[in-house]
This record gives sequence, C-alpha cells and structure tokens, in this order.
Amino acid sequence: MTKAFVSYHHKNDQSYREHLAYLAEHYGSFEDGSVEVGEIDDSLSSEAIRRIIRDEYLRDTSVTILLCGTETRFRKHIDWELKSSMIDGSVNKKSGILVIDLPSTSCTSWHAGLPGEKDAIYWDYTGGWTNFETKSKFETTYPDLPERIIDNLLESEVAMSVVPWSRIENQPENLKFLIDATAIAGRSNNYDLSLPMRRKNYNPSPDFSFV
Repeated sequence: MTKAFVSYHHKNDQSYREHLAYLAEHYGSFEDGSVEVGEIDDSLSSEAIRRIIRDEYLRDTSVTILLCGTETRFRKHIDWELKSSMIDGSVNKKSGILVIDLPSTSCTSWHAGLPGEKDAIYWDYTGGWTNFETKSKFETTYPDLPERIIDNLLESEVAMSVVPWSRIENQPENLKFLIDATAIAGRSNNYDLSLPMRRKNYNPSPDFSFV
C-alpha cells in the first residue's frame, strides 16, 4: 500500500483531512504516513528547512497529497512541504504530488496528468480534452492553486493530477488509483525547483496584512 503525507491548511480544511483519514483506514486507499509538522525556526536557511521536512516529516512517504482550498497557496508551511516533496533527501527520495481541489475553490476543471487517469477517473466524461500551454491559462482556470504547482503542471517531465474532491469523496477506489499512479510518476518526475520558498504566510484580507 502506498504511504502518503497530507499537506493542507489546518484551520480551514480539517474536515476534508479527516475524511481522507477515514478512506485510508476503512478502505485501504493509502497508508497514512502524515506527521504533524511542528514549529520550525524561520531564521534557518531554506535548504535547512527543506532538509528537516524531507528527512523528518516526509520520511518513508512516496506521495504528498495536497488538499487545495481558497487560502492554501498563501501558507508557508504548505509551500515548504511541497518543495521538500520535490527534492531528494538523505533519508528518502522525492515524492509524487497529487492535488485534490476542494469544493471551496468552486473550480469546475481538472487536470488528468497521470497515465490511465482519463479512463479510470473520468470514464463518464464525453467532452473534449484541452492542453494548457501557458502559465496564465493555468492561473485563470485554477486561481487557488499554489504557484509552485502551476509551474510544475507546465513541465513536460512532470506527471501530476489535479482532481476535484467530488471524484474521490465517496470513491475510495479512485483515490487509491490516483495515489498509486502518483507514486510511480514521482520516481521520474523532473520538478521545476526554481521558485524560492515562501518565508511568510500571506493573509488575503482587504488590508493585505502579513502574519
């Protein structure tokens, strides 16, 4: 069974995290290897932060599941977890990344980037498939995705899925397929690591304050 780490905004999206844990425990969709990421000294270098998360919190997992809500992209810890997932560590190698778009984003699109995904997950979809070739198109279609995810959706050597919550919520077999396929893809993904790590949370309130 594939072991996965779940990255999410604890304040906003805890109920979705708990439902994933239920699917893991009762249906065997994946082995839940998540460990609560504790306080990490912000004064450490980005390299040191990545090493701590990769080798201590993500160890023994081969997939990072990102639960994407409306404020996910603003959280520094989530960005740390994503970039750390994309880098080989001294304890274990880089992970595949599966993005689950939560209902709060109101997004009606999906990105089927894994082998066999269209037939397995979207067998009932009869519309046409479109390949996005520009960052602006991804940003318009998925305004709540972290920039780091969008950068890698554009990479031809990265296989990654963005799946709506509705496609896995009551379909544990779909979640298992996606996680297993993501684990295989992660072994050969050549991630874009150029974006600097986020050093602060951003509070998307009208006063644009930082916290």
